[in-house]
Amino acid sequence: MIAITDHNSARNVRAVIEAAADLPLTVIPGLELNTSEEIHVVCLFPDALSAEKAGAFVESCLPPVLNKPKVYGNQLVMDKRENILSEVDRLLITASTISIDDVGAFVAEYSGICFPAHIDRSSNSIISVLGTVPDYLGFKAVEVSNPEAFFSNTIAAFGAVNYAHYQIFVNSDAHYLQNIAEAERFLELSGSGFNDLKKIFLNSLL
Repeated sequence: MIAITDHNSARNVRAVIEAAADLPLTVIPGLELNTSEEIHVVCLFPDALSAEKAGAFVESCLPPVLNKPKVYGNQLVMDKRENILSEVDRLLITASTISIDDVGAFVAEYSGICFPAHIDRSSNSIISVLGTVPDYLGFKAVEVSNPEAFFSNTIAAFGAVNYAHYQIFVNSDAHYLQNIAEAERFLELSGSGFNDLKKIFLNSLL
């Protein structure tokens, strides 16, 4: 199982799903939302259309800043055979106008799930911005990028949070193919689809 979560966009999820159609691989469509507070949140959806609709709304909430390919790289939209279909001119890594307070309700409109990304990082994480994971936000899971360092440090190092209340996800957060982690982190699911992942998410310890 892999999830496709480009920054503030879901334009490439359908191509990956189509490319994996004949493989024993589940592709979860999603995006990594950058909130107005500059907090990254992983958003996952049940199908490509839901992700694309959510992604189109997120893109409409971005400032009209043009991408600089020489600085940030080309923002390409591909088909399943890696042919270039188009290129996005608007810079996709910027903060949207969507607040962290509204992310849960926004994602639920598209039957998705969401959780704060890489909370153990010193930038663009909910801990680095807010110092904690506020209970009122209703998150049932959090993601860590370096589990060895996270679990070996004191809880105080990562904010005043009771992590026993959360499902803790460990993902690759890979910006390049070679950075995709080996299949060494596991979740026991009843099946291999989005709804099976969502069931684990909803049955967290909260």
